[in-house]
Amino acid sequence: MRASGVLLPIFSLPGKYGIGCFSQEAYKFIDFLEKAGQTYWQILPIGPTGFGDSPYQSFSTFAGNPYFISLEKLIKYGWLTPEECEASEWCSQQDAIDYKQLYENRFRLLRKAYERSNIAENRDFHKFREENRYWLRDYALFMAVKDIFQGKSFHEWPEDIRYRWQYSMEYYQKKYYFEIEFYEFVQYEFYCQWEALKTYANGKGIRMIGDIPIYVAYDSADVWSHPQLFQMDKTGKPEAVAGCPPDEFSDTGQLWGNPLYRWDYHRETGYDWWIRRIEKSHQLYDVIRIDHFRGFDEYYSIPADAVDAIHGHWEKGPGIDLFHAVWDRLGKIPIIAEDLGYITDSVKELVKNTGFPNMKVLEFAFQTKDSSGPAEYLPYNYDKNCIVYTGTHDNDTLMGWLKKILPEEKRAICEYVGKEFENNRQYAREIIRLAHASVAQICIIPLQDYLYLESEARINTPSTLGNNWKWRVLPSQMDEELMERIKKDTVLYGRNTGLSILREERKA
Repeated sequence: MRASGVLLPIFSLPGKYGIGCFSQEAYKFIDFLEKAGQTYWQILPIGPTGFGDSPYQSFSTFAGNPYFISLEKLIKYGWLTPEECEASEWCSQQDAIDYKQLYENRFRLLRKAYERSNIAENRDFHKFREENRYWLRDYALFMAVKDIFQGKSFHEWPEDIRYRWQYSMEYYQKKYYFEIEFYEFVQYEFYCQWEALKTYANGKGIRMIGDIPIYVAYDSADVWSHPQLFQMDKTGKPEAVAGCPPDEFSDTGQLWGNPLYRWDYHRETGYDWWIRRIEKSHQLYDVIRIDHFRGFDEYYSIPADAVDAIHGHWEKGPGIDLFHAVWDRLGKIPIIAEDLGYITDSVKELVKNTGFPNMKVLEFAFQTKDSSGPAEYLPYNYDKNCIVYTGTHDNDTLMGWLKKILPEEKRAICEYVGKEFENNRQYAREIIRLAHASVAQICIIPLQDYLYLESEARINTPSTLGNNWKWRVLPSQMDEELMERIKKDTVLYGRNTGLSILREERKA
């Protein structure tokens, strides 16, 4: 089934109150995708973000981002007033996010909504709490205690609660009952709003591709509540951390800092934690993209005190054994393997054995510097069982990339397609066409590339802080002309068949 879709993070949606969320603008975007003949909406991880605002460094692998809760819906419920929301300071730019203002204002408004919600009398809330008990109680307590200690990382907490001594756990749970219930309320509202949005998308024939990072953040409820899952020393500090070696993104590699897994322990427990994680993701999304899939074959281990990723080394991961355990419990669920970067034969073998589609990125196809084999990404080498992208959230936009590549790389594009171009917009248009025309099962294009936006619309520059995860699309940019242009490519290259099949399934 040939199909196509658009990559757009939730936070990049337009709308009021400082950040894209589950507001009416999200529903309008789904309508836009349907009219443009799309089958998929791919998003980035939707967990609560911490330092650096990265969705790949979350306070919980199971929780949702409070920023994505629609304030308009809370107004509709009578828990907030328009005046209260308008009185808060939000980013003065409609096409950017100010996370400092969000932190200062969103939680204040969410607490008001909680206090007025009478949530303790809501039966569905109690049902949600019980069904998600295995992660929700620890997450809500973790966040409440973090607030008590002014946001400090848990390794800076007093040792009684840092090490979860029983009497201390009981003390905090009792003394800060309502603070804990607030975070449970936030998660309940997040999940209710997300479920409504996903149901609407599916009703329109749009499937959601969700993204889960392979690793969790050190300062997270996951590490605090289950340190035995990770390579930690006796003091609760990581023995080694995750990252990747020098590559096309960074000459010193990428030092992510996430604690590494104790795969021997996971194996002994039948990979129960991982299975729960994938099961929850399968409830949230129609298709799961697992970031840094190669870490299941071999993972890059960096000394915990390192200042960069140059001196790491590779160690063996769980391999196919993990996925056999997942299939035994959950069956074959749709997963995309993000296998970008330096890929060895053993990684290729693992991807092949799982049967998961892997990723092809056209920006990598014509590069000459630090390449792991650009021919891998040229369309003539594609297998049908793959997902083709012009670029990902870690790449520059097509227009930004075209400004920076070497003259010989531009020449390679011209030679590949057999024609010359007068400007970068024409190059970008041709690369989008190459993606659609390829044999890849699914074609995903970042919205910025369809809009021919420059580097200011880039989502993330790896190994940098301060200017990432901020870009937002303007409502005026998603006009009829854009919708028709996307639809034209989709129909021309037979990628609207996926949407047609989904519509027939819905009718049946």
